[in-house]
Amino acid sequence: MKFVTFYYADSIASGIIDGDDIIVCSQGDDARTAVLKLCGQDQVVIDRWVANGTNRIALAGVELLSPIPEPQRDILCVGKNYYAHAAEFHSSGFDSTSKESVPKVPVIFTKAPTSVIGPGAPVNGSLDPTQSVDYEIELGIVIGKKAFQVSKANAYDHVFGYLIINDVTSRELQQRHGQWTIGKSLDTFCPMGPWLVTSDEIADVNAMKLVTKVNGEVRQQAVVSDLIFDIPTLIETMSSTMTLMPGDIIATGTPAGVGIGYTPPKYLSKGDHMSLEISGLGRLENTIE
Repeated sequence: MKFVTFYYADSIASGIIDGDDIIVCSQGDDARTAVLKLCGQDQVVIDRWVANGTNRIALAGVELLSPIPEPQRDILCVGKNYYAHAAEFHSSGFDSTSKESVPKVPVIFTKAPTSVIGPGAPVNGSLDPTQSVDYEIELGIVIGKKAFQVSKANAYDHVFGYLIINDVTSRELQQRHGQWTIGKSLDTFCPMGPWLVTSDEIADVNAMKLVTKVNGEVRQQAVVSDLIFDIPTLIETMSSTMTLMPGDIIATGTPAGVGIGYTPPKYLSKGDHMSLEISGLGRLENTIE
């Protein structure tokens, strides 16, 4: 299934995609958190929610929001998790995490829930006083079952689905503050969507291809199998000491080709258009304002 949250008839609604249409399953105040709440439910509850949907509308005619517009907690993010990106970031002079290019253990930081926006929504680059806005395509994992001390062998049992995340970043703020939260959590700096795809629809996660284009120019290309620390390792590592809850979101890291990797850096400016694609998950597009 592909879950969406969107504006419809002057209110927020949520539902599932069926071909070129959306089946509206919830509308009103409850729709804002409907997809989030489904993450912890069994298939019987989900099927009942879908069966309640009787109104069918054209997908092309709605304004999509992030499928989870208001995450319940910070987005858990992984830094330096593709070999080539670890090298480009380490050599950029902006890496305050370690003297080593390739980390020995996952580098974890967070983005504030208030940074989340949906497809098509503008990224407010003017909030960055340093004018060093950068893009980062990432595969997002949504947890579907409470996870504490989960082994790698059982990790995928706890994944509800996947979506695209753009970990927009102020590079100068990221470096200035050492810890990355401020440079990563500016309002509008976490485009997410366009929909949440349940894990059963993805035959081979490791084969998924990531592509970023800025103003039509290909900047990033990779496959999930290029990750330094794969998805089971990330879930095992995080859950070893903290509990992951249904609806928690993990951004798994970005590949090489970010703006800071160029000489001189290719930072984003007003009017720049970002198009992020991950096979099986659609396309996430946003523009800098």
